[in-house]
Formats: sequence, C-alpha cells, structure tokens
Amino acid sequence: MTYVVSVDACIPEGTSEMDPLQRAGAVALIEDGFDSVKSVEGPDGVQVDLVDTIVAVHPGGALLKVVVDAPALEYAEDAVHALVDELLERSELLADWKIERCEVELHQGLAKESLDAADGPDVPPEDPAARKARHAERATAASTDGSDDTETKATAVRNRMLRLADELRSFSPAMFGVRDTGDTERAGERALECAVPPDSARLAAGALVHATDVLVDELFEDVQVLTQEDTNVAECEGPLWHLEHLPDRYALRYDAPFARRFLVTVIALTTRFTDGSFRRLSCVAEELALRFLLGQATTALELYGLLDDDVSAALDAFTDTVYDGMDHEWLYGDPTDEDDEEAPDDVAALTIAPTTPMAFASWFTPFDEGRYIHPSATDESAT
Repeated sequence: MTYVVSVDACIPEGTSEMDPLQRAGAVALIEDGFDSVKSVEGPDGVQVDLVDTIVAVHPGGALLKVVVDAPALEYAEDAVHALVDELLERSELLADWKIERCEVELHQGLAKESLDAADGPDVPPEDPAARKARHAERATAASTDGSDDTETKATAVRNRMLRLADELRSFSPAMFGVRDTGDTERAGERALECAVPPDSARLAAGALVHATDVLVDELFEDVQVLTQEDTNVAECEGPLWHLEHLPDRYALRYDAPFARRFLVTVIALTTRFTDGSFRRLSCVAEELALRFLLGQATTALELYGLLDDDVSAALDAFTDTVYDGMDHEWLYGDPTDEDDEEAPDDVAALTIAPTTPMAFASWFTPFDEGRYIHPSATDESAT
C-alpha cells in the first residue's frame, strides 16, 4: 500500500528563527538525507520503501511530505518517524530539532483500492473523476435537505475560522478593510459605511488559513497523479484538483517537476503569511498561488453559507492590497499564437514588476533581489 506521511519538524524552543541562508542549508541537508535512503526497516523487520519526498523549510522548522510503500499504516508512520529522527540527528545543524507531528494521510491509490474492492448497489463509480463528482452531488443534496444539520456545522466552521484568524500574522485588520474609527481623516458617516466589520475581516482571515491546509494537501495529490502517470496536465488522464486550472497556454509544460516547484511555492508563501514575515509577492508563481488560495477560501465560505457582502468586501480589500496593481489575468486569455510556448509578441513586454516579464520561464524568478523564493522552487533543473 502507498501512504503519504506528513511530518512537522521544529527548531528548539527559545532559539532564533532561521534566516534565508540557514533555511537553504536545512533544505540541502534534509534532501541529501532522503536521497541517500531507498528503504527503511520498520517494526518487526518489515521493509518500507521510500517513493517520494517534498521538503519545505520555513523560519521555524520544516514541513515534510514522505511517500512510502508499506504493508500497513502503522508501519509507514513508524518507519518515517524513525527515518526523519535519524536524518536530524546526523546533522549538527538539525540535531536539536523536534518532530512535533508525524501522521499518515490517506493516499489516492489506497482509497481507490478500497473503493474497487467494495460491492453492492451503492458501490462508487470506478473512475476517480466520476467518484469526485458523485461525492460533490451528495454533499449538495445533504446541505439542501438539512440531513447534515448544516446550520450547526456552519456555526462550528465559522467559530474555527475566527480562531484561525490570529494565525495570519502578516496582515492587520486594516488589510481587510477595517477602518480605525479614531482616525480623523476617515471620520464621518461615509467612512463608517465603507468600513468592513472586524468580525467579517477575521472570518476572511481565518478562511485563508483554513484554505491553506486544504490547498496544500490537494496540490500534493496533484503532484502524485502527475508523477505516477509521468505526464503533464494537458495529457493527464487522472483527476486533478488545481493544476488543471493554471493558464491553458502552458498546459503541456505543467509536469511533475513543475508541480513540485509550484507546491513548494504555495507552502513558502503561506508560511510567510502565518509567521509574520510576508512583505510582497515574490514572483509570478506566487501570484497564481494566491489566486488558488483565494479561490479555496471563497469555496469554503460559500459551502457553509458564510460568504456575505461584508466578508466578500474583506477578501476584496485583502486581494487589492496584496496584489498591489500586479496583473496576471492576461495569462488566462486565448494565446495569439498557440504554437508559441512563450508570451506572444504583443504582450511580451507586459510586466507585473517594473522590469520583470511574465513569460513562463520567469514564473519562479524573483521580481528583484529583495524578494524571497524557496530554494527548491528556484531549482531550474527540476523542469
């Protein structure tokens, strides 16, 4: 069976956060460690094979996704925990790091095996895409007939999102349209009418944090589908959550290495959102990543009936502030020359920073020296 194990490793309490150079070093050490291992001996001498890994380092530690083949869930989890623990101990730089979480996530392949083995009149369709559509239909039906007590669930989700809002440390309420009523320049009835209520701003912020977990997990599944089929988005036969929603003009170039770089970019961007270090979007890929994050947050809010006018206004204010005039929308238009892999001549000069073109080759290139790109995303040899 194939399992995906998520591992959160953190630097020791009381130590300073890692700077960009230290983070790059940590990535190299962890990736080199994984590269040196083909299999791990689990409990009772059971062999667990290492299939794939993704490493994303942030100022406070690292998020690891480890794909393994193991005879049972427990073997996968125990073997990965032991492996990561050993890799950390090998390095003087990482020896004091602690594993805070190590748990198995259900992999697409395992779920498909279980469904294929099912029997009876209600057996799900064999095709994964059809199962996904059927699941969505049932969720919609449940929400309309009230069988899932949607009002109670919506209240619980709303409360959770409000709690999560505090984790979006890089953005003040003003970024979501909340006005300071004590500001004399904004005083008056008109200003107050335009202000976003604080609770609506917090709900929008919490929805973004909630959406981060969902987006990362679903993008990881997209990476696995492209890796298993050894193909690109345009030719992929399996179901994809998000990558098929990138601009169509480059669909043939969205292969597994690209998908890994894009996933790491999403993790790096959202980490900066939550650790307080975000300043500006760093590259075109981050613009597209934010588009996906906003879409995921909006979907979650709509699903539970939480997307009212005030919350929409809060998200709009956040979007306008973070994008700050940048424009990637033309990428979604019809290309003027379908055979041209790069930007057409009439738009090649368009930029989203003063001197940075939006051509595909530049998607993971920082707009300027002051912008952060995760080392794994800048690895051009991956594409």
